[in-house]
This record gives sequence, C-alpha cells and structure tokens, in this order.
Amino acid sequence: MEKEDAGPVHLRRIDPTQNMRRFYTLAIQPTLFGGASVIRNWGRIGTNGQSMMETFDNEDAAAAALLRLERAKRRRGYSAAGTARNT
Repeated sequence: MEKEDAGPVHLRRIDPTQNMRRFYTLAIQPTLFGGASVIRNWGRIGTNGQSMMETFDNEDAAAAALLRLERAKRRRGYSAAGTARNT
C-alpha cells in the first residue's frame, strides 16, 4: 500500500462556534510477533487524550485499517494538522 512507509497521520478538527478543538493521530507500529498494530490517539487539543491499539496479523491489514479510519475521520470534518483553515 502507498501509506505503509509514511509517518503517522495527524488530523484535527477546530470549530470555534461549537468550542471544538480535537485531534486524532494514527500510526502503524510492528509487533514482537511479526504482525502490526494501528495506534490511535484522540482527544481535545492540549490534552493527552485517549489511546487505543488494534493488532493485525500483517502490515497490509493494518495499513488498510489505518486508511479506513483516516477516511472516516476526514468525512467527519477532520483535516491534516499542517493545513490552514479559515475558522
């Protein structure tokens, strides 16, 4: 997959009218047993937030899950953390 060698995905959603400042981070890390894990971290910007780890048998399955999660978050209004938005 094309995203396997890329670094973690950092997304954010900022909406001042709703007092919303959220972040969402996705990363793939290898496991000790030859599989791969998708690490998710989310919460309000400025906090540590919450984390979840989902383990897969191979890196291709983990990359597919990462892409699925990223698409879902982008549909909900998240954008890349480095992009400027007029809010």
